[in-house]
Amino acid sequence: MKRAAALLLALALAGCSGGPPSVRYSDGFMRDIRNTANPSTVAATEIAFSRAAREDGQWTAFRRFLADGGVIHGRNGVVDGAGFLATQTDPPVAVQWTPLAVWSSCDGQMAVTQGKFADPDGNWGFYVTVWERQRDGTYRWTYDMGAPDTALTERENRDREPQSEEDATVIVVEAIPMIQGEVADCRDEAAPATGAPWADAAGAATGGGVSRDGSLAWRWVHGADGRRMFAAQQWRGGAWQSALDFAVTAEGRADTQ
Repeated sequence: MKRAAALLLALALAGCSGGPPSVRYSDGFMRDIRNTANPSTVAATEIAFSRAAREDGQWTAFRRFLADGGVIHGRNGVVDGAGFLATQTDPPVAVQWTPLAVWSSCDGQMAVTQGKFADPDGNWGFYVTVWERQRDGTYRWTYDMGAPDTALTERENRDREPQSEEDATVIVVEAIPMIQGEVADCRDEAAPATGAPWADAAGAATGGGVSRDGSLAWRWVHGADGRRMFAAQQWRGGAWQSALDFAVTAEGRADTQ
């Protein structure tokens, strides 16, 4: 990516020195630029998403950043995102969140983020979101699930005395830690075309996807007892490796056991 950026800069300077630029980039060059993984762009999109929720309205932001076919995994199962959001009115104060980690496919077309959130009632929790890069290069979410976490709530609220409702929600964004970013290895032709096998519980509903280049796979499970699970795997070192496992109890709390 640095080499590509340097080349773009050199071509731009050359164009300025001799009048209007006449350079025509090759299709292969532009494809390489578009297909470069960039976890920082995904993280920046997630942060912009959270800021839009605070400034423009929670469900307004969810609609704006929604990909075609995106779904929300709630306590009663997975629902169509567009259909659900069409019935929602923005609350007076939005939930706020920030990413903690990003896992990207090798080609950058798909990414998974995990982060923490705070709601206006003082509950803190964790969430997971799957992002897909669109034709215009922007990222839009295609799967979202979150749940409050008792231990995180106690830890975050200890010694915290917000002065207003705004302070209580904005603080999660102001205290952004260093965000972990990982990019899957590119697969060769001999690598398995799909993700590693997944174990499904009896009576469970399941879904998920695999990145176009086959380097990142994700899966959701909704158990017959109401338990929710999410897992992501990435192609690293010539084998599938676990990237993220996230579980929510039937009572709707993050399962940290």
